[in-house]
Amino acid sequence: MTSLFDDEIAAQYENDPLGMRVYTSQLLGQEKSLVLHGGGNTSVKIDNTLYVKGSGWNLDTIEKGGFSPVNLDVLLEMATRESLSDTQMVAEQRAAMSDQSFPNPSIEAILHAIIPYAFVDHTHADAVVTLTNTPNGKALIQKLYGDKFNELSEGEQQ
Repeated sequence: MTSLFDDEIAAQYENDPLGMRVYTSQLLGQEKSLVLHGGGNTSVKIDNTLYVKGSGWNLDTIEKGGFSPVNLDVLLEMATRESLSDTQMVAEQRAAMSDQSFPNPSIEAILHAIIPYAFVDHTHADAVVTLTNTPNGKALIQKLYGDKFNELSEGEQQ
């Protein structure tokens, strides 16, 4: 895979993290081996706000208006709960937005909030989906990742 990242283009976003997020999201979206049908999610944390790809946007064409601004503290609190229904999660994420004119945040917003990095990329790669979305997907992934998969599985059981 050839990197499409251009240092000269990126330099114009040096003081604009959301602009950089748009630029890198579009680059990811253009790589069809990484993104299945325009899907996946990207985000950036700026101060106490998580700007996460909004529902209905494709990575290859996303603009600033496609990133939903959600209060990071609310998302982090939601991550601590023992349970949360889908309906409740969507409603609370929407209520935590600083501007209601943006689209609904991705359903993975909580996941993006707890990952300890400013920029988070989450794509739906054809290769991985091809393996996991089969009747024996778990066995294929175990074979591919070996002990690393077993360590992850044990962590999920705790």
